[in-house]
Amino acid sequence: MTSDDDYAFEGAAPQPARDNNPPLSISELSFALKRTLEERFGHVRLRGEISKVNRHASGHVYLTLKDDKSAIDGVIWKGVVRGLGVQPETGLEVIVTGKITSYPARSSYQIVIESMEAAGAGALLAQLERLKVRLRDEGLFDPAKKQALPAFPATIGVITSPTGAVIRDILHRIAERWPCRVIVWPVVVQGDAACGQVSNAIRGFDQMTPDGPIPRPDLLIVARGGGSVEDLWCFNDEGLARTVAAARIPIISAVGHETDTTLIDFVSDRRAPTPTGAAEIATPVLADLRWALSDLEGRLSRAGARMLEDRRTRLRAAARGLPARPEDLLALPQQRLDHAASRLGSGLHRNVAVHERQLAVASGRLSKGLLDRAIERRKDRLAAYADRFKPAMMRRLEQDKTRLASLSRALTTLNPKTPKPGFARIEDAQGAMIASAAALSPGQTVQIVFGDGAKGATIDSEGGMPRPTPKSAPRPKAPPAGQGDLF
Repeated sequence: MTSDDDYAFEGAAPQPARDNNPPLSISELSFALKRTLEERFGHVRLRGEISKVNRHASGHVYLTLKDDKSAIDGVIWKGVVRGLGVQPETGLEVIVTGKITSYPARSSYQIVIESMEAAGAGALLAQLERLKVRLRDEGLFDPAKKQALPAFPATIGVITSPTGAVIRDILHRIAERWPCRVIVWPVVVQGDAACGQVSNAIRGFDQMTPDGPIPRPDLLIVARGGGSVEDLWCFNDEGLARTVAAARIPIISAVGHETDTTLIDFVSDRRAPTPTGAAEIATPVLADLRWALSDLEGRLSRAGARMLEDRRTRLRAAARGLPARPEDLLALPQQRLDHAASRLGSGLHRNVAVHERQLAVASGRLSKGLLDRAIERRKDRLAAYADRFKPAMMRRLEQDKTRLASLSRALTTLNPKTPKPGFARIEDAQGAMIASAAALSPGQTVQIVFGDGAKGATIDSEGGMPRPTPKSAPRPKAPPAGQGDLF
């Protein structure tokens, strides 16, 4: 067979040789790979832990599935989300069914999820949940232990990375709302060293003094941008949580986005959805305060003006009722006083006359006979009472007489000056009775008075009675003379 080249005209330009491996465009290769993946892995089941969930405004859900070595992106289309048996949540371990495809715009592969079922809680979240329960039982989450945030902070401490958009957003928001002093303590916010550096920063701020070279902040903000569970895991450290709970300075936790939750969010005094939100929670709006102050000042000025105008109006109204001269105001009362004074004398005379007539009428009803009759009636009543009570009075008098005689006899019996048989009384030289031995002295002359007479005596110096003189024993008689011995 003759090719077209055989009929080429002499002198024509030579044609380039054709390539057996023509180049492909990027799109051709990407879509070829996409078809290959979808044909080879059209139906797969994967088990993994959801580490990041992003719900798009369109209704689609983008997430990441991972295990201990690898991760794969996933997408759930809007029509499938409503029919899922389990809604995707960060940290949930699931089993998904779908197909592997690629995203040509980024030359990355992903799984299009068609169904999802729970496979159990993720290891990290299970560990976090146990720690959360223990700290809750210890009372670290108690709302009563949380401190109130200062209304007008003079100094704010920020604990975050010195680079990145987080610190710029916080500083810009604070400067816009409430210009105050901001002290940044730079730390790393990801990795194994993050929890230790954040804890040291909190303790360092807490040890500052208000009058030191660096003033102690009135409020602390712990901030970090969003990320996966692994990126934010350092803020779930137990030691960091206890440091936040023990801090004396109020702390706002602003870690991650609004859907991200870490352990320090529960122990901090306030949780902010974003770092920018933390700056808004920590500071008032200076412009609003100035406007409110200006409004109060205007209201106070207007209220004072209204009060003055009201008093001025009332004063004018009262002035219209007054006469032109002050003397005219007192003229009528003075005239009434003069008329009353002129009628006072005659009024007193008339009053005396009226009372005199009343006294005459009352005295006319009184007479000596009326008084005598009243006295006689009272005498009769008194006599009747006397007749009624006379026998009882006589009996009472007889009883009193008998009792008096008995008491008189007892008095006579007990009188020491009345001598009784077997008794005597001792009197001194003046006739006064001596009732105690202590009143006597040795050699004193006394008189002993008996019932039938008196005898004088002298007090002996000894304390007892005189002893009688003992009689001598009789001597034995001598035997008669001339009597011999019988033996």
